[in-house]
Amino acid sequence: MQIEQWLRWASAQLEASDSARLDAELLLAHVLDKDRTWLYTWSDRTLSSSQQDSASELLDQRMQGIPVAHLLGQREFWSLPLAVNASTLIPRGDTETLVEWVLDLALPANARVLDLGTGTGAIALALASEKPGWHIEAVDAQADAVALATSNAERLNLPVKVYRSDWFTAVEGRFDVIVSNPPYIDADDEHLQQDDVRFEPRSALVAANNGLADLNHIQRAAPAYLNDHGWLLLEHGWQQAPAVSRALTQQGFQQVTTRRDLGGQARITGGQWSVNAANRTDEQRYSANTEPRSRHE
Repeated sequence: MQIEQWLRWASAQLEASDSARLDAELLLAHVLDKDRTWLYTWSDRTLSSSQQDSASELLDQRMQGIPVAHLLGQREFWSLPLAVNASTLIPRGDTETLVEWVLDLALPANARVLDLGTGTGAIALALASEKPGWHIEAVDAQADAVALATSNAERLNLPVKVYRSDWFTAVEGRFDVIVSNPPYIDADDEHLQQDDVRFEPRSALVAANNGLADLNHIQRAAPAYLNDHGWLLLEHGWQQAPAVSRALTQQGFQQVTTRRDLGGQARITGGQWSVNAANRTDEQRYSANTEPRSRHE
């Protein structure tokens, strides 16, 4: 069977997938140890029996719903080939919106950046690839995730400090930017039973309080780890932008804004921390919550 014939046949088998042709190309390119461009250039090449068997075996697993990234052992993010496994979320293109926002900020040449819940290390490593002068730290509560992110950093020769921490518990110092793609899906969300999400760790997906618990925890704790005028940027669900914006504003963050992902959904919300503004916010809260004293007291 020729390459193009196999691709057409495999795409038909994957008709339920929104990315059937792409999935087929990625699987076959992996078996042949070539890129997708090579497949188009040599589409009339005949596959050997062993190549067809290997590709078909991967195809069968994909038809069972196993993510392509898990079958290939890697996913590209910000043009970086990241090793992936079932211990973390699979990096998604929408998260590149968060990387772009950080790079748009006016930060010092030696900026300090913290990535909370790093998983594969995708965000931290993308930033390190663009800003070699920055000091970037990445933490995760799961030992397997720390090992994976460390391995990715070493393989890509990117100087990111990766260590285990349950959010801020092992973090020291202050940062110019804190970023996070935390769990933000409600436990009853039907999407947990669909597509690639079924094969990803629930601990990296699900949060209490309608998916807002971890987002709220980070937002409350972050000021103690931010430099004056530092930024906190958070990825969240497409319906959660109003709640996250409100929480950041109430906490005392300024310039609270939301950016949209590749699909046009509200995906990243962030704000800038100012010590003076925060003090004024505290004073306003106190004034609003304090009853005037009686003249007779």
